[in-house]
Amino acid sequence: MENQSRKGTGRPPPPKRLFQKQPIMIRMVAALLPCLLGSVYFFGFRALAVTAVSLVFAVATEAAFTLRQGKPVTSAVLVSALIYALSLPPTVPYWIAAVGMVFGIVFGKMVFGGFGFNIYNPAMVGRCFVYISFPIALTNRWVEPFPGFLGGAAAWAPGVDAVTTATPLQLLKAGDTVAMERLFWGNVSGALGETSAFLILLGGAYLLYTRTAQWRLVVAPLIGGAAMGGILYLVGIPGVPDPLSYLLAGSFLFGAFFVVTEPISGPKTKPAQWIYGIVIGALVIVLRRFANFSEGVMFSVLFMNTFVPVLDLAVKALKERNKAEAVS
Repeated sequence: MENQSRKGTGRPPPPKRLFQKQPIMIRMVAALLPCLLGSVYFFGFRALAVTAVSLVFAVATEAAFTLRQGKPVTSAVLVSALIYALSLPPTVPYWIAAVGMVFGIVFGKMVFGGFGFNIYNPAMVGRCFVYISFPIALTNRWVEPFPGFLGGAAAWAPGVDAVTTATPLQLLKAGDTVAMERLFWGNVSGALGETSAFLILLGGAYLLYTRTAQWRLVVAPLIGGAAMGGILYLVGIPGVPDPLSYLLAGSFLFGAFFVVTEPISGPKTKPAQWIYGIVIGALVIVLRRFANFSEGVMFSVLFMNTFVPVLDLAVKALKERNKAEAVS
């Protein structure tokens, strides 16, 4: 009777389940947990509050669209929210985190038809919006991580005396050096979940072991970034550090494991995945050195998202042509 009355009003029946459990996305969430725990250790429990705000607004925004269509909320929205939150600076105001998350889910995902149809990475769409709209809050108020064995495990957030404008990328661009062990363990200023190469590699290893992420999409940007960084370093471009420092600093590793591998907005064919990843890696290094922005992962991923359909179509067309030539 209920379904009949809803049919009479033109509205679809409510979904049988409010939440759709997607095993791949649940594994992505698990892989991001080391970075989330690291954000608390380095920057205090406020990191969890920023993440919670992002999660609540992401789920509520997707639910506002899907439940009206009789569809459940997908697990993918949890991944988008976690990636987005962990890419934010520790001092980001809660309202900015919420605005960016809503924008990312609406204009990066739902306007294209929801899960499975988005062209762009929703987390990067949201971050790009707040990055451009609120540049002071997103680029000019970094904090040093908590020192000591306990780190931020017994604190809410670093004090105002810990505020700094310099991240490792900005120091490297200015010609300074940053100790490699600090970049590896993560006790440097930076975004909530992007400072520790060790924790990123830990979660990334889980993604590869469980075959949750395409290994080509991880290796390709590393090759592109190392090659471009090596070329610029060898020709002596000022402000370009050794390639390993460039790969460990900023969000490069985080992007390679958790952003480039996003299955919906990334290419599906193997050759296209190589091209897509290598260009992203190379473009990140170029933007870091020659653009006004100190970081380039977000812009590089969104730029290459645009060309994913063309890349996949070109690869398929080339295969069909080669197959036809072989038959003839």
